[in-house]
Amino acid sequence: MAVRNIVKVGDSILTKKCRPVEKIDDRILTLLDDMAETLEKAEGAGLAAPQVGVLRRVVIINVGDENGLIELINPEIISSSGEQTDVEGCLSYPGQFGEVTRPNVVTVRAADRYGNIREITGEGLLARAICHECDHLDGKMFMELVTRWLDSEEQ
Repeated sequence: MAVRNIVKVGDSILTKKCRPVEKIDDRILTLLDDMAETLEKAEGAGLAAPQVGVLRRVVIINVGDENGLIELINPEIISSSGEQTDVEGCLSYPGQFGEVTRPNVVTVRAADRYGNIREITGEGLLARAICHECDHLDGKMFMELVTRWLDSEEQ
């Protein structure tokens, strides 16, 4: 495993749509492992493959709950409900935080590292993280959704 560099805002890779993973091979498994190590070092809640320079539909999330590390390959949000507005940040936009409104409950369907298709339903922070990371796969950044930026005293 290795810690990868996190791509920062301004790099065009963050605005591109990612390609689906056709085959879960050693390269994808290494990517998942490296992303997990990178996320842990960065102390973030989630990381998408384009944030480490790879245009594949791969996401990892760890919001510190009972789910632990969640690996999502080719994730697709299949349902959402409710609404929540809370503060978000992004490892690719360090030090900047803003209020974003997202669904309160989200169900995502994705493959795990073994190719098993599963559905995960998240509420609150987990729902927010799923939406945030899946947005990255379509070249969308959280700052496009910010309704109010926070100044340094509010962070």
